[in-house]
Amino acid sequence: MRKTLVLCAALAGLAGVAGCTQNIQPTDTDRALIGAGTGAVIADLAGKNVLAGAAIGGAAGALCNDVGVCQ
Repeated sequence: MRKTLVLCAALAGLAGVAGCTQNIQPTDTDRALIGAGTGAVIADLAGKNVLAGAAIGGAAGALCNDVGVCQ
């Protein structure tokens, strides 16, 4: 049950953060900061390593436009 709650909270958070970059042209740095913050929060909610979550989220945010996930 806890994992389902964490997953739902994470998805709601990601949807909210995604709305922050609408109608602007975010740079890789902007996306990396958003990804790091989101990754840290999700890792904290899941009881995992916050620094690792921030690192993974930051890398994903910086590279998401390079692989065509976000534009």
